[in-house]
Amino acid sequence: MILTFALFIPWLGALALAVLNGWTQGQARRVAAASAGLSLLALVFAWLGFNPDGPLFQHIDEVSWVPSLGVAYRVGADGIALAVATMSAVLFVAAIFYPVETRGQPRQYYAWLLFLQGAALGVFLTLDLLLFYVFFDLTLVGMFFLIGRWGHGEAQTAALKFFLYTFAGSLLLLLGIIGLYLSLETPTFDMRVLIAEQPLAGTGTYAGLVFLALMLGLAIKTPLVPLHTWLPQAHVDAPGPASAILAGVLLKLGTFGMIRLPLAMMAETFATYALPVAILALVAILYGALVALGQANLKRRIAYTSINHMGYTVLGIAVAASLLTDNPAARQLALTGATVEMVAHGLITGALFLISGSFWQRTGDYALDHYGGLAYQAPLLTGFTVLAAFASLGMPGLAGFVAEFQVFTGTFAIYPWLAVLGVLGILVTAALFLDMLRRLFFGRLPTNLGHFPELSRREWSVLGVLSLGIVVIGVYPRFLLTLIDASSAILVGGR
Repeated sequence: MILTFALFIPWLGALALAVLNGWTQGQARRVAAASAGLSLLALVFAWLGFNPDGPLFQHIDEVSWVPSLGVAYRVGADGIALAVATMSAVLFVAAIFYPVETRGQPRQYYAWLLFLQGAALGVFLTLDLLLFYVFFDLTLVGMFFLIGRWGHGEAQTAALKFFLYTFAGSLLLLLGIIGLYLSLETPTFDMRVLIAEQPLAGTGTYAGLVFLALMLGLAIKTPLVPLHTWLPQAHVDAPGPASAILAGVLLKLGTFGMIRLPLAMMAETFATYALPVAILALVAILYGALVALGQANLKRRIAYTSINHMGYTVLGIAVAASLLTDNPAARQLALTGATVEMVAHGLITGALFLISGSFWQRTGDYALDHYGGLAYQAPLLTGFTVLAAFASLGMPGLAGFVAEFQVFTGTFAIYPWLAVLGVLGILVTAALFLDMLRRLFFGRLPTNLGHFPELSRREWSVLGVLSLGIVVIGVYPRFLLTLIDASSAILVGGR
């Protein structure tokens, strides 16, 4: 029942905020933080109770729902799901605590955040394919309202574009799910059955079309180039905490879905198309980094680095799917690295978007050229931004390095030329973050900027927790790798 508790306690908190009036800003935030915190605590207990030597899925709850269709309430988690779900819960707690202008509607704002947390955790924890789709779609609703009602600039346009674009991807995903369902002799939406039976192994064109539908739907969510155009504007116009959730959690629904659906359920078909997927990932790595380097808007620059980093994740997944060489150790390493990249990117880019929210709260401006010299006025803000930037560019001793090293080591063993070209993305990423730090914090302070307030206690407390996670994973990743390795070994056939 522990995963059921983690899944539904945020929705109970959201329901309380939605139906009961009279909440002050502080009261609404505390209720939301308590709900999100209890969900996080449940996931921590599930992590501690997970047996790496046990079966792939553990902590299973199952209740029959629509037996005639093979639909049931099924939740359970492997090490990959637990790692990503726990990171997501941490980020939701951080987003709830972080200061934001709720425009006189704190009850509604925090209710939508909790609704979004429940839906996102549902994607990671469900073992029913139909429920996976339901939760996947519900996340669109929560983020649509967070951007449209509490964003700035052309927020409503950005929210509508986000919803329509990603909803189109969801419909493609639904077609792929129906194709998987109909491929079974005894149709069921039980993910465990689909993983065990591999019903589309060696079925040619039909399997290829199902794989294409799944991958297109998930690639839009990730997003992969050229299906990324909804992302930058959604980030720029969303409030800082919503941007942190969008990048840190919702993008992971795409990459996690690639692991849970095509990689786990269509291993033979994915192996056939692994190289084209890996090439698309390389394009995302290089394109995301190069375009980010050219951005003069702080949030837009960070948004394009997310495209770059999701490229690393997809590259690791594609390498794990490849059967070009009989090297399960390298494939397992790449899949573990892809999962660590999801966790690291969530913490790192989540922190960067929260920091960008602090800039907006103080000046209402994201233009890099309008800043400079802030290291003298805001040393704490400078320190946290430097740490997150260095982690994002893959500095050893920080979380980003652990993930990227594993992804590129595994890739080099399977597709060495892709690994060599992909490393160029790291060089460009280093350049864009160093340039960002120089323009924000060093040089002369612009005369029109005036006094720039230092981080408040709530801001530096939240950023301190995220930074601690970044450093701990970078220095002592064993606790995370032990959880992930067992599941990645089973998925690539190394155990």
